[in-house]
Amino acid sequence: DKTVSLRKDLSEMHEWITQAEEEYLERDFEYKTPDELQKAVEELKRAKEEALQKEVKVKLITDSVNNFIAKAPPAAHEALKKELEVLITSYQQLCSRLNGKWKTLEEVWACWRELLSYLDAENKWLNEIELKLKATENVQGGAEEISESLDSLERLMRHPEENRNQIRELAQTLTDGGILDELINEKLEKFNTRWEELQQEAVRRQKSLEQSIQSAQETDKTLRLIQESLAAIDKQLAAYTADRVDAAQVPQEAQ
Repeated sequence: DKTVSLRKDLSEMHEWITQAEEEYLERDFEYKTPDELQKAVEELKRAKEEALQKEVKVKLITDSVNNFIAKAPPAAHEALKKELEVLITSYQQLCSRLNGKWKTLEEVWACWRELLSYLDAENKWLNEIELKLKATENVQGGAEEISESLDSLERLMRHPEENRNQIRELAQTLTDGGILDELINEKLEKFNTRWEELQQEAVRRQKSLEQSIQSAQETDKTLRLIQESLAAIDKQLAAYTADRVDAAQVPQEAQ
């Protein structure tokens, strides 16, 4: 019987839709690792594509039901038409929901990758600060050399806050959704601790270098005064020598 065959096709398609809803839309997903998140994105992409492929099957069932209705007596129309309408609505809703969930998870995955990118960039900057702090630990030379070291450290510290703000916002977005929250919190705690420690050390080093510059400037000034005094004494002694003055005849400091 044609009606039985059509109802069987409709029933099988309904079962497939119900199974797909239970598997991909009604099941609770937990994303605690990046691998789990990536796997979920790939699964939903396959489910979305599989659902789209079922469009051919839905169209064949629709054509078969409409052809049957066109030839069958009116008494058989209503029930089949209603079943077909329910099937088409359910199928379209399934496709829309699968596509929506896949897009959402794609955005979440992109958000995670972006967070990693910003963390990588900021950690590279922190590595540079660490190297710079080691390089300025025992600066040798006068005020000019120490001043150059201070300037290079200050230039490095003039780093935009934008990256750190982005890290906070992206992390908040993900953890608010309960996605990778433990991993993200761990990464952020490690990053923030390191950031704070290096910032504090950099401030201490700046103050230390400023004090070293001041000390070097005072030393340079003292040396300059000594050199000027020695030059004056040397000139005076040279004059005494030229005039053949005896040491006993000159002031004690000149002697």
